[in-house]
Amino acid sequence: MAGERVRWGVLATGGIAGAFTADLIDLPDAEVVAVASRTEESAKAFAERFGIPRAYGDWESLAADEDVDVVYVATPHSAHRAAAGLCLEAGRNVLCEKAFTLNSREAQELVGLAKERGSFLMEAMWMYCNPLIRRLKALVDEGAIGEVRTVQADFGLSGPFPPTHRLRDPAQGGGALLDLGVYPVSFAHLLLGEPSEVMARAVLSDESVDLQTGMLLSWESGALASLHCSLVGGTSTSASVTGSEGRIDIPSGFFSADRFVLHRDGRDPQEFTASATDGTQASLKHEAIEVMRCLQAGETESPLVPLDGTLAVMRTLDAVRDRVGVHYPTELN
Repeated sequence: MAGERVRWGVLATGGIAGAFTADLIDLPDAEVVAVASRTEESAKAFAERFGIPRAYGDWESLAADEDVDVVYVATPHSAHRAAAGLCLEAGRNVLCEKAFTLNSREAQELVGLAKERGSFLMEAMWMYCNPLIRRLKALVDEGAIGEVRTVQADFGLSGPFPPTHRLRDPAQGGGALLDLGVYPVSFAHLLLGEPSEVMARAVLSDESVDLQTGMLLSWESGALASLHCSLVGGTSTSASVTGSEGRIDIPSGFFSADRFVLHRDGRDPQEFTASATDGTQASLKHEAIEVMRCLQAGETESPLVPLDGTLAVMRTLDAVRDRVGVHYPTELN
């Protein structure tokens, strides 16, 4: 489909679906042609809001719509396996929100489906597509700070979230880890790959989901990552990677960075900032641009967000939950 406009379907109508669609409709190569929700009322309201021509009150109709080139799955992560799987089974390409699934088993099932159908599949880890994060990774890969020794990252919200909130609902994959902790874990994976050992401690809610979790990951190289996520305290959302010859600091909002500072031994600090063409710090357009580039090039996965990397992150999240004793109802059957 080289040079053609990419026709998008949006599955779900919540906040992240709205934010993504708002960014999507501003891209010249994108066209949003359909939206689906569990209710026709919700789908129609979303369609009217964004000028989308077709609204479906069920997921199956969207999955079967052959005018849709790719479906953006924006449900809570507890439904990702079902929603993305339905679309892949129907032959649609899929961009699926993170956390990619509840666990690595479900993730592997989706990857298997995509490979079996020859369809494109990508986790919506927008951080990996952020131009400034890509620049940071390139500097680290080029040896700008020497050999990586430590990674630190945190993501916490002050709340409070009532017991009825989805973030505290085990049936919806609640807890800090899958909603927020996926970012620090993915940041460490981006720079160091999959860890050889995972240690973790958490404070659990009365519903047995994690309210805050601390993680210590280690690699055979000797590198360590100290990571934290929380639903009970607003953190600085900062990140840092330290090497044998320097350090890179992201002072805030590391998952959608608009600036970072490179410190190297014997040199003045060097600041890198997002260009005006990159858009706002919170823009989701970069992941959409990457999806469309892949589809137009005939690629079935993105080199920026490779499926092997997504599976590795899910294995680490599984290991953390195992260490702290968080299990979801569908995993206990």
